[in-house]
Amino acid sequence: MRGRAGLALAAAAAVGLVAVAASHAATAAAGILKVRLGGDDVQTRIVIDLDHATTGKLVADGAADGRAILLLGDVSAEGGQQGGAQGLVKRWAVDQAGGAARLQLDLAPESRVKRRFLLPPADGVDHYRYVIDVAATAPGEVKLAKATPPPATPLVLRTSFLPATPPMLSMKRTVVIDAGHGGHDPGARGLQGFEKDINLAAAQALKARLERSGRYRVVMTREDDAYIPLADRVRIAQRAGADLFISLHSDSGPSPDLRGASVYTLSDKASLRAAKFVRREDWFMKASLTGDRGVREILFDLTQRATKNRSAAFAETLVGHVDGHAPLLRRSHRDAGFMVLLAPEVPAVLLEMGFVSNPADEAMLRDPAQRGQLMNAVAESIDEYFAESTRLATR
Repeated sequence: MRGRAGLALAAAAAVGLVAVAASHAATAAAGILKVRLGGDDVQTRIVIDLDHATTGKLVADGAADGRAILLLGDVSAEGGQQGGAQGLVKRWAVDQAGGAARLQLDLAPESRVKRRFLLPPADGVDHYRYVIDVAATAPGEVKLAKATPPPATPLVLRTSFLPATPPMLSMKRTVVIDAGHGGHDPGARGLQGFEKDINLAAAQALKARLERSGRYRVVMTREDDAYIPLADRVRIAQRAGADLFISLHSDSGPSPDLRGASVYTLSDKASLRAAKFVRREDWFMKASLTGDRGVREILFDLTQRATKNRSAAFAETLVGHVDGHAPLLRRSHRDAGFMVLLAPEVPAVLLEMGFVSNPADEAMLRDPAQRGQLMNAVAESIDEYFAESTRLATR
């Protein structure tokens, strides 16, 4: 009896801990009060007014391609905000990315985020302020500058802010396309060649289709016949702040009669392996100020479950669009422990486009026209997935 009572108490405590963590996640998330910009073409400051403290994570500083991305943990930005130019900032937008608010900045050439810091309430200000300073890049400068205290004389911010109807900014979603295999890893072999070449050609076709729409920022894990370790492909998606990761592959089977496409998402059994891809600076691992390991694990589990649900939703949409453009396996949506699916905060699928061991499937995948039609179907599924996400976020 004592053993059973102890187990019951432990179970009740665990349920209580989940409830506390869920309550914390629900109550801690708060909206952005205001976004302000000030400065000039030498230095521009962005101030985000918040009603509680937050941890910022700089995904990209803008030096590489002019797009700076910052995540603010446990901050809600449902519905989004956007605005036009000021100084070194050409456009800005704030939207929701999982449990974080994501600030995206289109910067002027030769500029980047130099420093950022959180200011607590003080001097008559009753709320928190997250400050981001953008400055022109010095010649030869390539490294990130360490955060420093704010200057003695702060930049003068505008007293009148953006108009009620600001210039439209396309809040581009980041899609990472992974062409499976490459380099010394050729993948499966068909009658006409190796899988790696088919995968790359399909990835390039999908990239071109997505970029033509103007809706997406597309990142490729490889642009040519290069070998990229599987773990590095996951890191590429994380560093890019990916909203979606899609890995393209071509299957192989024991019988040449076997053919058809299928889509994989992460299996429950492989979920624990995803913890290896949680970095120390990830905001959701800092969500518990108490340092309680149990709470951190629960918050991680909540994040991963939300990601798996989004992955499954996209997989079903993808199967629906591929159907009619390529034959499907009888069980077209499957789960597995593929490493490229392990990023806990990035919705991810692996698409097996067909069997290179089947002459008809291989011929289809090697034909530019038929391959293009298949990638158009994949792109349409991506459009539908994000359209539905936006609709749910603005209800």
